[in-house]
Amino acid sequence: MKKKHLLSVLLSVMLIPALLAGCGKADTKESGQKVVLNEVAHSIFYAPMYVAIEEGYFAQEGIDLTLVTGFGADKTMTAVLSGEADIGFMGPESTIYTYLGQTSDTVVNFAQLTQRAGNFMVARGEEPDFAWEDLKGKTVLGGRAGGMPEMVFEYILKKNGIDPAKDLTIDQSIDFGATAAAFSGGKGDYTVEFEPGATSLEQMGKGYCVVASLGVDSGYVPYTCFSAKESYVNSNRDIIQKFTNALQKGMDYVNSHSAEEIAKVIQPQFKETDLSTITTIVSRYHEQDTWKTDLIFEKDSFELLQNILESAGQLSERVPYENLVNTDFARNASSPK
Repeated sequence: MKKKHLLSVLLSVMLIPALLAGCGKADTKESGQKVVLNEVAHSIFYAPMYVAIEEGYFAQEGIDLTLVTGFGADKTMTAVLSGEADIGFMGPESTIYTYLGQTSDTVVNFAQLTQRAGNFMVARGEEPDFAWEDLKGKTVLGGRAGGMPEMVFEYILKKNGIDPAKDLTIDQSIDFGATAAAFSGGKGDYTVEFEPGATSLEQMGKGYCVVASLGVDSGYVPYTCFSAKESYVNSNRDIIQKFTNALQKGMDYVNSHSAEEIAKVIQPQFKETDLSTITTIVSRYHEQDTWKTDLIFEKDSFELLQNILESAGQLSERVPYENLVNTDFARNASSPK
């Protein structure tokens, strides 16, 4: 009996390392590789990313994602450069500015999410025959000088033969996110609004109406991309690929499901917004072809971006596409498995 008891104890002791090792593997798989993502803003405009989060695509790829909202491209870029964030999600113009500022560690774009501007022109009443020339002599609540929303707006004006400095007044004194409230308070004849600002104004029942989409009228613009320091990309190629794979799954979902289905999936990300409003916004973005089918940041898009920056007087010199864009991960993610 004593021998049997001793043998049982020995076997138990021998099994402990194996059991611990097994637990360690399970914990590692469950927790995944930690990645901090800093987004420029939290918006339904970025639905494919939130689908990837809510559907568990990042977890499936073995990534433990922490999402932080930077509330501005400058803050998001600062988080990336300082190492506070591993990956940044913002307008790719920020990587151009940083590159021209001769940062020691280039921030490169590896995946593009949106291909249209996400803002809309809102008027104080229905204008079924709205034309951009109607803005002449009017006051429009615009965006920050040098910011992508404002540059795209001015790009559209110039395309339509309108001088942004002379033919109308663009009020840039109001903070981002506060223009809808200012407009409803009586400021301006028109306002340029992101969602949910545009839809919220329409729902107020005071006659406010979306009369134009800047995304449609500006054409296919690389509005938001995912980027990281070159040193991080080179040292963590496996993580970047898995991250991009998850994003591609999110992109595939929004391109194969209805606005209602997408809205239900991402609703946990926007608890303060009712489902019908989310559905309306998703549908509006879907109809204007906001989201790409893949994540590849093409050279033509990069050159168009630089054209817009030059038109706005924000570009001191053009930057070679190859210096700031890496398409390897996006191509691998979109290729047939």
